[in-house]
Amino acid sequence: MFKKIYFLLVFLSFASIAVADTVKLNPDHPDDYVVQKGDTLWDISARFLQEPWYWPTIWQGNPQITDPHLIYPGDIVSLSIIDGKPLLSVSGSGMVTNGRNVRLSPAVRSDDRDDAIPTIPVDAIQQFLSRPRIVTDAEMSSWPYVVSSYDQHLISGSGSKLYVRGLNDDAAETRYSIYRKGSAYINTRKDPDRVLGYEALYLGDVVIEKRGDPASAIVILSKQEILNGDRLVLESDEDASNTFVPSAPLNDVDANILSVINGVAEIGQYQVVVVDVGENDGVEVGNILGIYQSGNIVRDEIATESKGNYEVHPDDFVSATGKSLNNSSLVAYLGRPNARPEYVELPEEYAGVLMVFRTFENVSYGLVMKAVSSIHVLDSVRNL
Repeated sequence: MFKKIYFLLVFLSFASIAVADTVKLNPDHPDDYVVQKGDTLWDISARFLQEPWYWPTIWQGNPQITDPHLIYPGDIVSLSIIDGKPLLSVSGSGMVTNGRNVRLSPAVRSDDRDDAIPTIPVDAIQQFLSRPRIVTDAEMSSWPYVVSSYDQHLISGSGSKLYVRGLNDDAAETRYSIYRKGSAYINTRKDPDRVLGYEALYLGDVVIEKRGDPASAIVILSKQEILNGDRLVLESDEDASNTFVPSAPLNDVDANILSVINGVAEIGQYQVVVVDVGENDGVEVGNILGIYQSGNIVRDEIATESKGNYEVHPDDFVSATGKSLNNSSLVAYLGRPNARPEYVELPEEYAGVLMVFRTFENVSYGLVMKAVSSIHVLDSVRNL
């Protein structure tokens, strides 16, 4: 069971992504909606709003609910218009009987349940809240490393004994995870010489058997073969934040998608991507960013053909017989000149929306929340 995900439904300040005046309602929005198991706050918002990340700007608390930050299956989300502005509220609870929604009277309740509705589909990102991770070369180089195995095999797996150097002898922790430096994240479009970070490939877990230099460790979980030189990092029981409040970046963002997890060619809804902005750029968890399909570069056949129509004077050329050549004869004699092709870059087109859910120094993980067209690596990501 996932942890309760607290969706801090508060009115946003001028630094927030919107005010209620800018909210656009769906033309076919319901007046009420009974929350179902499996819903997310984003999905519920999308039933009422064209842009569901505006939810916090029009939410209204209800004193009948002791903790209005949590919404549960059976709750009723209601839309009302007050002073010309839309407001969403949670008003009591409801249930479904024989396919019909039955409204129950509001009542004070205890919020000690563990089935609160999450903000976004956490199952799509759960593994990325703790693993994998993105590291700098200096960071990973400081971690302890595998120097050899008990039987000196180059490859080790579950149950193997390893020898490790670089451990802190005074540390009391015994369980570590093992990683290997993977591919570098580089924005080949902006700065092909700058490495923004490296993917840390999770290999497995070990338990320290005996400290020393080298220390000995036993592999208790192996996802891939472990090699000499692979690095150890202290295992943490705490995941990255799984509380997501939609917000606008404080700074202007001009980024690109560097990678898509699982390496698919076209990126769609609820897929995880890596973008080339992070904590150093002021990007925060919960930031909402627009995705814009990079304009394709196409050959302009008309412009290219016009470049090939060179003006020539027939008297400037004579055939082997000494006679002047007209234009058509000249082309037949010499061939049409080869013109340099002309290319043009098409404008960018809006392709979708992503939410940043984990940040590192120079890059971030984002979850594609909406895709209106195909999304690809190196597509632009910027403020909406």
